[in-house]
Amino acid sequence: MTTATDAETAPETTVSTEGRGAVRLQGVTKRYGDQVAVDDLSLTIQPGEFISLLGPSGCGKTTTLRMIAGFEQPDEGDISVSGTSVRGIPPYRRDVNTVFQAYALFPHLSVAENVAYGLQQRRTPKAEIREKVTQALDLVQMRRFGDRKPTQLSGGQQQRIALARALVNRPAVLLLDEPLGALDRQLREEMQLELKLLQSRLGITFVFVTHDQGEALSMSDRIAIMRAGRIEQLADADTVYARPASAYVAAFVGQQNFFRGAVAESGAAVSSPHALVRGTAVTLASTGQGEAAVRPEYIRVEADNGGVLPDANAVRGRLIGVSHLGDTMQYLVQLGDDQSLIVRRPTPDAPSLTIGDAVVCTWAAHHVLLFPADEAAREGGYVAPPTT
Repeated sequence: MTTATDAETAPETTVSTEGRGAVRLQGVTKRYGDQVAVDDLSLTIQPGEFISLLGPSGCGKTTTLRMIAGFEQPDEGDISVSGTSVRGIPPYRRDVNTVFQAYALFPHLSVAENVAYGLQQRRTPKAEIREKVTQALDLVQMRRFGDRKPTQLSGGQQQRIALARALVNRPAVLLLDEPLGALDRQLREEMQLELKLLQSRLGITFVFVTHDQGEALSMSDRIAIMRAGRIEQLADADTVYARPASAYVAAFVGQQNFFRGAVAESGAAVSSPHALVRGTAVTLASTGQGEAAVRPEYIRVEADNGGVLPDANAVRGRLIGVSHLGDTMQYLVQLGDDQSLIVRRPTPDAPSLTIGDAVVCTWAAHHVLLFPADEAAREGGYVAPPTT
């Protein structure tokens, strides 16, 4: 029987018809003293979606994940999982599990015992535990390591065990807080593929937190790029990369070469100290300061023969660096004391240039992105063009 006191103190639960694995955040705010970590954030995640929260340290992505998990409670707003409000519900009563960067495996327990731990806490029958542990280890191809201790495993193997432990109950939502951060580059790339294949096979909603834009681009159905506790852009990888919503997003996802200066040609160009950079449409206010962005792979570089340059989208410079990136050659071109350009060309088509050469860089207007000047974007993730 529920007493009046119980009814007054129990968290309010709201149920809707949203499918299992749906996650909804509505007007969520989280403060730590005077600091706002998450600021009036709203986000809807579809069942079975792989979504990444991407951004630099301090942007609010991990705090958002911890609120979905139940380790933190929002000061304002509501969070629902599978159509049910989880505000005030402790983590162990939510249909979610979390994988952390520090895998938090029990060193004194075997692999199988680590995976079984949560089931044992729920007093699951032993026969069912054995069956579920075997299935979970099979999912991550680790059954033959069931009798080993975590200290006898590599980092990648430990990561798989942490995944198996989180998946053994088949939660509606799996939360992953930079789980690949401790792995070396090759293993991290292998695990990115495995994670995406695993998620596709299971159909479980994955919410993945990372500051690594390569991880987000390679795995996600959608990416939420966060800045100062808010979502700057929410879209699929192609859109985020090719049509970033702001200079902040453009700089954070992939690399960009930025030219900053006065808006020109009634909002269709930016006049920087080094070049007039023209786009294909009027996208800026007709006056003020703007920024023009061009990705390294869209720039052509060749030896300077002294010819006349086009009136826009062309600069002279001096080659100060050449790097072989396998299928790509990267060139660093100094434009002046305050700016240089990164240029990338496919190795088979890359020009033969030597450090110290005078060069010309050109690019097409349809590859130019124009943005209003954004001084605040310099903080927390905005990368300015390299200088020497």
